[in-house]
Amino acid sequence: MNTAGHSEATARRGLELTPFRGLRYDPDRVGSLAAVTSPPYDVVVRPDGLHHLQSADPHNIVRLILPQATTPTARNEQAADTLRRWLSEGILTTDSEPGLYVYEQRDGDGMLQRGIIGALRVSDPSEGVVLPHEDVMPHVVADRAALMRATSANLEPLLLTYRGNGSTSSAIEVVERVADHPPLLATTTEDGYSHRLWSVTDPADLARIQSDLAQHQALIADGHHRWATYRRLRTEHTSPSPWDYGLVLLVDTARYPLRVRAIHRLLHGLPVADALAALDGLFRIRHLPVPLPEALDALADAACAGNAFLLTGDGAFHLIDRPDPDLLARTIPADRPAAWRTLDATVLHATLLDHVWRIPEDDPTRIAYIHDTAATVEKAERDGGTAVLMHPVREEVVRDLARQGVTMPRKSTSFGPKPASGLVLRALDL
Repeated sequence: MNTAGHSEATARRGLELTPFRGLRYDPDRVGSLAAVTSPPYDVVVRPDGLHHLQSADPHNIVRLILPQATTPTARNEQAADTLRRWLSEGILTTDSEPGLYVYEQRDGDGMLQRGIIGALRVSDPSEGVVLPHEDVMPHVVADRAALMRATSANLEPLLLTYRGNGSTSSAIEVVERVADHPPLLATTTEDGYSHRLWSVTDPADLARIQSDLAQHQALIADGHHRWATYRRLRTEHTSPSPWDYGLVLLVDTARYPLRVRAIHRLLHGLPVADALAALDGLFRIRHLPVPLPEALDALADAACAGNAFLLTGDGAFHLIDRPDPDLLARTIPADRPAAWRTLDATVLHATLLDHVWRIPEDDPTRIAYIHDTAATVEKAERDGGTAVLMHPVREEVVRDLARQGVTMPRKSTSFGPKPASGLVLRALDL
């Protein structure tokens, strides 16, 4: 799909963000707002992270986004029952009037991110309004769809980015003016991030934001599976309906650039020695007797020259790079742009997983996708598997491929910071 086609689609119908009545924790009914929040469902490193969050507060949002029971049906019913109970007990309350929400995150290193949370009209990729850049796993979409059906709620916002006019845009003007006022809520989570939330209900401000966003297209930064879930659920209901919209956080990266990090792989049942033996003669292999930070520096240096990965899980780090060109020619599809064919994630999936190690990328018993580097290493060492550590892709590469209509291999990127789950929810039947 060419950029001109996208421009025409955007001019025809751009981002449509609508106010909604946010569902939020009553701070007087929970231990603390920080204790009831969670990272997005797919960032929680199970089982340690899940148990930690469950014990942080009996009302932690993880009990809704990752309910625990013996069967999928029981899990979803448990989440729905929990949500109904929290509503009846006043743990969660609905804001009195519809609004859009300005959301701010800060960390201790001076990073500041602000965006707008609202209900976005769900669209298909062919419209060129919301651009995906990664493939999705059907079983994950089915799982999220079943949970949303059971709860009739959008439990956590997706993270979308758009390229506005920075500080001169009318949406950013509203965002920054609103952020000068006292927030609806403020909390600091244990990862050191501070979070603040404001409601925008003034009709003139809402109109300014909506008019500005209508000129833009967005890139899915985090939440491909949930966006695919929104699209599936929209088709199950007669329009117009609340299911025509899904909960998102929109960030103007011209004003507030995101960080892009890698998502690592944990290969179950594949010892490091076996993984390396299969690569003999196909990649250059160097053993690095250094700690993790230095190993990651070596990976970054090697990634500047071509495809490179760090393998670990045996107490050491092994840098693999310089793949055999004939191997790549045999294993990587030739009908995609060069920027896609040379991605580390493409080489990992098409060459290493499919051809060398023969590990299905969507089999959770064989492979896990983990955002936290240290946690990936720790779990590999504990389980006797192989951790494959990745170097992040640049945002401009992601956006350029998305504009061409080319999707990257699943779990290729981790944009952040991600919105905390539990600060504002959207109930579809209220």
